Amino acid sequence: MDTAFITGVSGFVGAAVARTLLRQGLKVRGLVRATSNRAGIDALDIELVQGDLLDGAAIARGVAGCRYVFHVAADYRIWAPEPGEMYRSNVDGTEHVLRAAAKAGAERIVYCSSVAAIKAPRDRTPSDESSEYAHAGEVIGPYKKSKYLADVLARRLARDEGLPVVVVNPATPVGPGDARPTPTGKIVVDFLGGRMPAYVDTGLCVVHVDDVAHGHWLAATQGRIGERYVLGGENMTFKQMLDLLAAASGLRAPRVALPYSLVFAFGALDSAWARLRGTEPTAPLDAIRMASHYMWFSSGKAQRELGYSPRPAAHAVQDAVAWYTAHGYAPARREESR
Repeated sequence: MDTAFITGVSGFVGAAVARTLLRQGLKVRGLVRATSNRAGIDALDIELVQGDLLDGAAIARGVAGCRYVFHVAADYRIWAPEPGEMYRSNVDGTEHVLRAAAKAGAERIVYCSSVAAIKAPRDRTPSDESSEYAHAGEVIGPYKKSKYLADVLARRLARDEGLPVVVVNPATPVGPGDARPTPTGKIVVDFLGGRMPAYVDTGLCVVHVDDVAHGHWLAATQGRIGERYVLGGENMTFKQMLDLLAAASGLRAPRVALPYSLVFAFGALDSAWARLRGTEPTAPLDAIRMASHYMWFSSGKAQRELGYSPRPAAHAVQDAVAWYTAHGYAPARREESR
């Protein structure tokens, strides 16, 4: 039985990857921190290794004897009081894991990057893997910048040092099991809780988390070393996503679109006030700056080379609403006229 090691196995995407690999008949080993919420993997037959991305002994135990290594762990926060922590996890931690996996003889290492590492379109034409930032200074915010730097690093290690790395770039995963929740999951929770009276005109690429997980397996078995593959789903406006949430929940979607200039001004004031108070901003300015771009991406390369085939975004939204409602994040479904 082949063994696979997953960093971030207790997270939203990591747990989905674990479920996928178990269905493929692999033995799964996963890295967890002492403080990790393990509710999403408690029922899974996984060998756990306790440690973090910079813990050499833990990583060495994790990758030992593994045919496949999936580096999924990341510090996914749009805002952080100390951005240096994000760079240490997302950049230094990535190099540490990839080198350890290669040294241990892993046949294939799949690095879970993000579409944040790909230059977003200036219009509504979806970007693909060929869309490169000229330099890190073009990238908005520490999270996206850290993922960009790690993406560049992973491909360089494959190209220049021969590490057997394949990069995947998930778009906006949605679905069951986002317990934390991630920033995207928080959108769903806020909608279900009635905390979204208006919206901003932007765009995103919605994909079911289980399709992202299956894409990881396809990358490990079908992907070309040194290449990266967008794992996206359906490109839609934010308003279209809210309409899907309304249809899945029976709640009313907001109808008021706020002018970007107004939202930006609020974000600037909110972020400045949060710095003075030492608290997290309600509307981080980096998130608002990201919303000025339609984050639309093409998965054509993954479809052609990997056989990747994502389901409609409505399925992802329906599964997310059902999971959050069942787990007490939102009131039980109720029908309202829309």
